[in-house]
Amino acid sequence: MLESSETLIRAAVPGGWEWVIIALVVLLLFGAKRIPELARGLGQGIREFKGAVDDAKQELDDAAETITSDSDKSDE
Repeated sequence: MLESSETLIRAAVPGGWEWVIIALVVLLLFGAKRIPELARGLGQGIREFKGAVDDAKQELDDAAETITSDSDKSDE
């Protein structure tokens, strides 16, 4: 019998101890001084991505509004 997708998703997400091990490996690889620098860069990248997504949504909304207003004018 096939497992549910929820079970498969849970299996792919690290648990508590896995996160601790991942944090220790990151700490050993990059050192304590570089971690804030990396986090800052990651945060900036996420903000830029969100801004780009918002801009794309705005463009799509504007295009949909233009199409709707053009079709309303042609109906008259």
